[in-house]
Amino acid sequence: MTVIRLTRMGRKKQPFYRIVVTDSRKRRDGGSIEKIGYYNPMTTPSTISIDEERLNYWISVGAQMSERVKKLAGK
Repeated sequence: MTVIRLTRMGRKKQPFYRIVVTDSRKRRDGGSIEKIGYYNPMTTPSTISIDEERLNYWISVGAQMSERVKKLAGK
């Protein structure tokens, strides 16, 4: 099953997350199928960028969003 979730990037104590489409059996920071956005909680206010067209495409073909991505995307 494909999942839309966050993968952690950045340095220690300075997290930066990419929103990726990946296989649910892979590790959190394992390989991904496609990168569709990013989330930076360290800026004020937090920066969120998601390619809505690609997000809707992946949802239409059966990908599930993680709880955190659902909150960030507002769905």
